[in-house]
Amino acid sequence: MSTDIRIARISGTPIALPAHTDAVDDRRAGAVTTFVGTVRDHDPDAAGEVVALEYTAHPDAEATLRTLAERAAGDTDAIIAVSHRVGRLGIGEAAVVIAVAAAHRDAAFTVCRALIELIKTDLPVWKRQVEADGTTAWKGLGG
Repeated sequence: MSTDIRIARISGTPIALPAHTDAVDDRRAGAVTTFVGTVRDHDPDAAGEVVALEYTAHPDAEATLRTLAERAAGDTDAIIAVSHRVGRLGIGEAAVVIAVAAAHRDAAFTVCRALIELIKTDLPVWKRQVEADGTTAWKGLGG
């Protein structure tokens, strides 16, 4: 089996689920799973309301994202489209979008879950959390 990575992108512009599900559309696939990580208005570490997240990526982040997608897929037949935003994102905006297609649902779910976990721990992207009172806090890998 060979992994088919159709999108692995770090984007300074909004990312949308339909572009990712369209990218993995394939007649061999019997299942498509998706994950959309959005900016929320709170965080357990924040003293107040969160109003934005500001993402910064290492120059090698896009290549790393592709490698992580390949690792998540392993020896499955997964077809993957994944993007991560950089820049300032407001509440409700998508920070990460993943679509995984596979012949069977178990592989699609497993690969999608593995990929978001790898992104959280291994993708060189950092975020600065901005609270309503102007307080900010940097979060590193896994944050």
